[in-house]
Amino acid sequence: MTIGIGDVYPFIHLRRFRAHEESRAIAPPSNEPRINERIRAREVRLVGQDGEQIGIKPLPEALNIARAADLDLVEVADRANPPVCRIMDYGKYKYEADQRAKESKKKASNLTVKEMKYRPKIGPGDFTTKTKKVEKFLGEGHKVKVTIMFRGREMQHPELGRRILDNVADKVEHVGKVEFHPRQDGRNMVMVLAPDKQAQARHEKELKKQAAAAAAEAEPMGSDEEE
Repeated sequence: MTIGIGDVYPFIHLRRFRAHEESRAIAPPSNEPRINERIRAREVRLVGQDGEQIGIKPLPEALNIARAADLDLVEVADRANPPVCRIMDYGKYKYEADQRAKESKKKASNLTVKEMKYRPKIGPGDFTTKTKKVEKFLGEGHKVKVTIMFRGREMQHPELGRRILDNVADKVEHVGKVEFHPRQDGRNMVMVLAPDKQAQARHEKELKKQAAAAAAEAEPMGSDEEE
């Protein structure tokens, strides 16, 4: 009996389908590391749950060590030779990582670029009030676009706007830094300030130091009684 290609093709197709399904069962999602039986290396460099270097172990032995601790074996550096695997609770690790990512995304979505507008001939009181708001925005983690609005002949004196922007930057240097320096934008002059975490930390440290010094000076001085 002659077997034609049409009779063989369904079997070939079935074998390919099964091989594809098996590869899907073995391969982890592209954005996740291999864990446990999905690890394909013959031997691994094993790191313990607390970060201790256990050394190079055959994969079956590394899996047994992880199972004995009721934990997972996770491939954390697949390009190393041999791959580096760590013993951990992968479910807990992934949950905490997802929570951190969600929190980071939430914070990022809540942060916006605020804007504060000044006039070239702004008075001292208004300047102080607006600059305090700029300081508050920077302290909350927002970027701030500072805009000088020129009218009429004020356009002939851009140095007035630059002077105000420089003063704003000086007043808030303990919480922010200039990200985009002053530039002309049509009839306006703009500057962008960004939060400066290092400057904020130094400022908080200095405030605590001053508070401690003031508290020490406020303590009553003891005196010896003369007999």
